[in-house]
Amino acid sequence: MIVAALTAAGVVAAAGAPASAVPAAAKAHAAHGRLSIAKQYFGSTIEQYTGKMTPTYRYTLTNARGMTVQLMSYGAITQAIDVPGRNGRVADVILGFRTLADYVKFVSPPVIANGGPYFGETVGRYANRIAKGTFKLNGQTYTLPINNGVNALHGGLVGFGNHIWKQVGGLIATRSEVGVTLQLVSPNGDASGAPGSPGCPTGCSGYPAQVTVDVTFTLNNADQYGIHYRIRNDSSTLSTVQNLTNHSYFNLAGENSAAGSAYSQYVQLNANSYSPTDTTQIPLPLPHGVPVAGTPLDFRAPHTIGSRIDEVSAPDNVPRRFASLTKGEGQLLIAQGYDFNWILNRRTPRTTGPDGLNLAARAWDSASGRMLTVWTDQPGVQFYSGNFLNGTLVGITGNTYRQGAGYTFETQHFPDSPNEPGFPSTVLGPLRTFTSTTIFAFSSNAI
Repeated sequence: MIVAALTAAGVVAAAGAPASAVPAAAKAHAAHGRLSIAKQYFGSTIEQYTGKMTPTYRYTLTNARGMTVQLMSYGAITQAIDVPGRNGRVADVILGFRTLADYVKFVSPPVIANGGPYFGETVGRYANRIAKGTFKLNGQTYTLPINNGVNALHGGLVGFGNHIWKQVGGLIATRSEVGVTLQLVSPNGDASGAPGSPGCPTGCSGYPAQVTVDVTFTLNNADQYGIHYRIRNDSSTLSTVQNLTNHSYFNLAGENSAAGSAYSQYVQLNANSYSPTDTTQIPLPLPHGVPVAGTPLDFRAPHTIGSRIDEVSAPDNVPRRFASLTKGEGQLLIAQGYDFNWILNRRTPRTTGPDGLNLAARAWDSASGRMLTVWTDQPGVQFYSGNFLNGTLVGITGNTYRQGAGYTFETQHFPDSPNEPGFPSTVLGPLRTFTSTTIFAFSSNAI
């Protein structure tokens, strides 16, 4: 099957295209037992690094339990995750778009008030915010495009989610898992811009050093969707900064469920502390954050997302000495909901999961019985409640996404770490390699 991309600027339609326009590898398939993986052409669009029209592909990973993941080479984006619930009823539990054209146009567009939705993206070179789009490294100051108020967000105007990733090696199909490795080579000066270009009024130097990023996506019969990151600094002289994450929005009732349905789902976070922010959502200089105890940000025990999200006058434990940075506003008011870095507790025998990873978060939906457990080796997780979804985006099944449509668990190093020496370091030295793993594990009939 050839999937057509609707015509749009920079996008061509695959349906009815001459044979020469469809790559020879338009469809591939590999299977082992009841695990399977298939590859199909998903349309073509302009690759930002080369300026050339380039084919994209979609991979479908399926396991023996009825779980399916759809993954795109454009942006290394997770487009859909179909998971059985109580009584075996299957639903797509993440937000997404139907066509390549929609992803190109909407998923992480140029400068707007709050970036873009980043549905399912592999975010980089630096996930989350960098204050005023600037940091010092290698004895100089680097500048990035401003695309989120006064800050740089999720890699800038053209981040990793705006590029076409290349498949490395063959499709993975073993007795234990199926998957694929996607690669992106990010050049020295990535995200730079000339003076006067969008987000760069005085010019942007971009990120230092060329890096090669490999992300391996796997699915097994335990309903575990694994994302394995490997980023190598190819420069022999320059250090760089990196922070990779996945930006899927979850709704365990299904992405096409009733408006606001995510607010009724339960969330639990393995964190005694969180990182409060200033009014521009840059973390305050508190390496250990502040306690969640006694605040609406305490998810050590399960709470529904919507039960306390409007308690903007409740205590948030921000020290009074930071009143000038918060302008006296409560944290839930600044973020317009939940949008903070939770500092994960140290791993213990009780919180150790697959591959020795630490528990980050759990979420579950009482009606469907679906449960999500997030395991990671990262020090933090950004729990975001979809505050800026405003009903203007049409999802994969034709419904609009509003507040309460979904939420993210972005496993990560802390926001603005390049400017905060007390935070866990995100510096990657010359010829050094960083690896990380996050697993999204699903189950059903959990309630």
